[in-house]
Amino acid sequence: MYVDGFVVAVPTTNKELYREQAARAAVVFREHGALSVVECWGDDVPDGKVTSFPMAVKYRPDETVVFSWITWPSRAAREEGMKKVMADPRLDPETTPMPFDGKRMIYGGFEVLLEA
Repeated sequence: MYVDGFVVAVPTTNKELYREQAARAAVVFREHGALSVVECWGDDVPDGKVTSFPMAVKYRPDETVVFSWITWPSRAAREEGMKKVMADPRLDPETTPMPFDGKRMIYGGFEVLLEA
């Protein structure tokens, strides 16, 4: 299995807009090979002294940190699926802008080391 992980700061007032857009995007990811899409709205995300989720996304007081992940059967499936997702007109940022500052998004692909 392969996992894409994401951390973003979303304006708290955009919670429902974010949830709606994430639900639409999840359909697209699943159609293009993702096994699951999970979106988590921050509830207990403390500030750190050296590093933290809020620091990493340059969190502002009117925002909430969101932690998300997408699972794929393999890295190859993710590479193929992501190409299709990025080309899918349903997620075109011109017609469906992100309800957060995408420049502060942290993301990466991860090989599963342990699942218990």
